[in-house]
Amino acid sequence: MFLVVVIAALAVALLLYGVMIYNNLVGLKHAVAQAWSNIDVLLKQRHDELPKLVEVCKQSMHFEQETLERVIRARQQVQEARAAQNVGALGRAEGALHGSMARLFAVAESYPDLKSNESFGHLQARISGLEESIADRREFYNAAVNANNVRIEQFPDVLVARLFSFNPAVLFKVIDADKADVDLRPFFGGAA
Repeated sequence: MFLVVVIAALAVALLLYGVMIYNNLVGLKHAVAQAWSNIDVLLKQRHDELPKLVEVCKQSMHFEQETLERVIRARQQVQEARAAQNVGALGRAEGALHGSMARLFAVAESYPDLKSNESFGHLQARISGLEESIADRREFYNAAVNANNVRIEQFPDVLVARLFSFNPAVLFKVIDADKADVDLRPFFGGAA
């Protein structure tokens, strides 16, 4: 009789421990989702601001059409990756967008009318602020992803994670090649 009580108590304790692990994993999964939601809001805001910036640049009659087209293409790639919730593709698209935006702002330096345009200045500041916020939120998201991924690989959490199909989340990384500094010398007549 005593042995049955001990075994039952152990089974209940094990069950409660499993429930605690499950609830912690659910909390981590939702922390990742919330962190992603915060990034998504900022991406949407930036997505809405970019056409305004392109339009202001188009009003400068001789502004480089190729630069504007790159921004538009990169913006569309970010939107497609965001809509598909494909974090890997979003990282690549973000890299392309950062590069095209850096080029746009560098080329804008050669256009005094555009630089002095109040709308351009406001939009440039707004987009730059959103970029900083996205970078900050990316850190929070990646921290949540890391916490989630570590927990679902640790023993005994891995047993519960596999049993209930908790999957690892993907880090939001901007591709290194696309993060490289833009060479601005051609825009300012500098030599190599």
